[in-house]
Amino acid sequence: MTNLHDVRRDYSGQPLPEDAAAIDPWGLLAQWVDDALAAGEPEPTAVTLATVDEEGRPQARIVLLKEISPEGLVVFTSYDSAKGQELAARPVASASFWWPVQIRQVRAVGVVTKLSREPSEAYFAKRPRASQLEAWASEQSAPVASRADLVAAVAAVEERFEGQDVPCPPNWGGYVIDVDSFEFWQGLPSRLHDRICCTRTADGWRNERLQP
Repeated sequence: MTNLHDVRRDYSGQPLPEDAAAIDPWGLLAQWVDDALAAGEPEPTAVTLATVDEEGRPQARIVLLKEISPEGLVVFTSYDSAKGQELAARPVASASFWWPVQIRQVRAVGVVTKLSREPSEAYFAKRPRASQLEAWASEQSAPVASRADLVAAVAAVEERFEGQDVPCPPNWGGYVIDVDSFEFWQGLPSRLHDRICCTRTADGWRNERLQP
């Protein structure tokens, strides 16, 4: 195996705005997502969603973000999944973006609530039919004896809903992260990276530049 001590890459990019106090974190996040789309990032809306399990250990996985607004960050999943159960017990999460083409990352942390049923059903209706069928067939995060059993479950659901629209499962929907803390990170040469932390207060956002 390659000695990981020798794996190294210098970064380049433009520093964050000099006036940290003037940054609107939601506006900057939206701009960076647009930049990621324009730059051809392979999965520009992918985030690492971190939750906390019953033993207090962090659990992280990659999910696709579907909405960004000052009301929060929205992801969709099965409420019965491991992350769904963890959020039910401890409704807080961190979402981390990483855009390797532009050497940028964002961390967002906040309290999590379920999205209301109507917008969850509206988004589900837009999903590809195969993805809709999978949501019914898969008991997400539960053990399965074989891949063949999972394929058979999808076939059974496909037969069940043949010739009709696939409704949103009752245990599937959205979560909203009400972000109260952002950190924007821009990779720069010689590891002299630029970081700005934005913390929500009763009077708005308090922004400060952090040392790399």
